[in-house]
Amino acid sequence: MDFELSEDQRAFADTARQFAQAELAPHAAEWDAQAIFPRDAIAKAGELGFCGLYAPERIGGLQLPRLDATLVFEELAAVDPSTTAFITIHNMATWMLGTWGQDGVCSTWGERLTSGQKLASYCLTEPGSGSDAASIKTRAELVGSEYVINGSKAFISGAGSTDVLVLMARTGDAQSGAGGISAFAVPANLPGIHYGKKEEKMGWNSQPTRQISFDNVRIPADHLLGREGEGFKIAMKGLDGGRINIATCSVGAAQGALAHAQQYMQERKQFGKPLAAFQALQFKLADMATELVAARQMVRLAASKLDAGAPDASTYCAMAKRFATDAGFDVINDALQLHGGYGYIREYPLERLLRDARVHQILEGTNEIMRVIIGRRMLDGDAPQAIR
Repeated sequence: MDFELSEDQRAFADTARQFAQAELAPHAAEWDAQAIFPRDAIAKAGELGFCGLYAPERIGGLQLPRLDATLVFEELAAVDPSTTAFITIHNMATWMLGTWGQDGVCSTWGERLTSGQKLASYCLTEPGSGSDAASIKTRAELVGSEYVINGSKAFISGAGSTDVLVLMARTGDAQSGAGGISAFAVPANLPGIHYGKKEEKMGWNSQPTRQISFDNVRIPADHLLGREGEGFKIAMKGLDGGRINIATCSVGAAQGALAHAQQYMQERKQFGKPLAAFQALQFKLADMATELVAARQMVRLAASKLDAGAPDASTYCAMAKRFATDAGFDVINDALQLHGGYGYIREYPLERLLRDARVHQILEGTNEIMRVIIGRRMLDGDAPQAIR
């Protein structure tokens, strides 16, 4: 088993690091403080291929392995987890459209999305269905050559500022459960689409979050992604990758926080010595680094499983998401503690990294739901022998 990155992988990571320092670092604090959605910066990321990292080549994507994508996202998140998280969501929605979209939809939207000229939101969660995604109520009914959509979605990243919505809606009856859900590509400015107020959030302030309501919204039938009834399967495939993505954002944010803590401990003096001279703080830094490396390796293992199509990939994605988002938050919190009072003020990036990383333990399935997924797998037949 080779843990070393290839020359190409290192080049991707280096390019992402340089982009983050040049385009994200100088502005991240301002975007956070003023709740600015940095479309221009995201478009520049698109010029490097970062808006279609694993999207299929048929729509201009790089079609990289998920492992390679984590290298890019980690470097970006070390500077700005909020903007990076939106880029990962856009990548997921773009991948869905490019993988399951019909030719006309892909021709209209594909290269505009992978280039970052246009942006996508992913619409699954509803006001009454969060963790229980199979219970969604938004409906899409086929009327002639069109689908008519009614319902609402909640907590949608980018809503009101993006161009296309990858939407999960019910095409079967209420008793059909997950099998009655279908996926659609919906232009974001159609008549009947209404956006709620921009939510005021603890973090992720560089991306807007809104509720969306659909009132007799009409789309051509060829905007269906895949076949009717495949939407939940598509959503779950997306969530496996999404969990890796958000876990990677936690690893990146933790790496950024750890780097700041290392530098601060060398510079800050107390009792006539730098903080780095105190063994208790050395031990704290050692534990932070160890947890971070463990989280990174778990994420990369899960990504490798997903790339290989392993039957237990979903379980490993859940484990990576649970561990990396918890460990990443703890590392950032410890880094803030090492900064003392300075970590609590906005002159330093620690408090922003902490606020942005907190939601990672909630979205793409809460960490409690991750434990449910893992536990069920462990108790299912011969699964315990597979998880090792």
